[in-house]
Amino acid sequence: MEKAISFELHGQCLLGIVHQPLNCHSAGVLIVVGGPQYRVGSHRQFVQLSRGLATQGIASMRFDYRGMGDSEGQKQPFEAVCDDIKSAIDAFCAETGLSQLVIWGLCDAASAAMIYAHKDNRVKGLVLLNPWLRSEAAMGKTMVRHYYLQRLLSKDFWKKLLGGKINLGGSLKDAKGFVQDSMATDNQMQGSYQQRMQSGIEKFHGKICLVLSGVDLTAREFEQQVIGNMAWSAVNNEQCEIHRLEQADHTFSASEFKRELEKLTYSFVCSKLDKN
Repeated sequence: MEKAISFELHGQCLLGIVHQPLNCHSAGVLIVVGGPQYRVGSHRQFVQLSRGLATQGIASMRFDYRGMGDSEGQKQPFEAVCDDIKSAIDAFCAETGLSQLVIWGLCDAASAAMIYAHKDNRVKGLVLLNPWLRSEAAMGKTMVRHYYLQRLLSKDFWKKLLGGKINLGGSLKDAKGFVQDSMATDNQMQGSYQQRMQSGIEKFHGKICLVLSGVDLTAREFEQQVIGNMAWSAVNNEQCEIHRLEQADHTFSASEFKRELEKLTYSFVCSKLDKN
């Protein structure tokens, strides 16, 4: 069953779509939208995910933040959508009768989920795809390691350089800037969304499924800052499983990666959370 529902936040009407199978597992999935997107998602990603999960007995809900899609109000930055997420969970649980769920988010939706999850005892797990964790230092390191180094090893780059098709002065200036950034200490986290992400995920006691794309600088930035850094202990212990899809782009646009995400989500919900 697919059903459109509306719910209220601060006097404004928000809209969601609930996908509820007749016999569903004890945990559902709330799909939080990232970037300037609405509940359908890039290349209908969230529609296809919800329908795929429903065929496997998992209820889900996708919804529009304030100011997006068919929801009223002013658009909010991703670090200010905790109220939107809570209201969506309230509506989802009221509609389905579920009392525990997983938040599923891509990019800055994953970041928003990391900020929110510890505040709500109904949230038992997180599926985080390529979380947004931008900083000047991390961006510099990522560009030097994963972009400029690859260019220097590329035959096509040298052909263009020798053929005079590359602005060498401009490229060297850009590279110098990224090298300087990579050597800098990032002192801008105090009070920032990055700090709220770190603090939030450290306070969260549920299970985590982290999925990183191989062809994505956002994933590389997150990995650069978090993986192996024990200041982010929640992501570096047994409560977090990490999957890398080496050929996937940022939004997992190819059908094979969509199917893989569906399988990972189903497995995570059933093996880590579901009690039935």
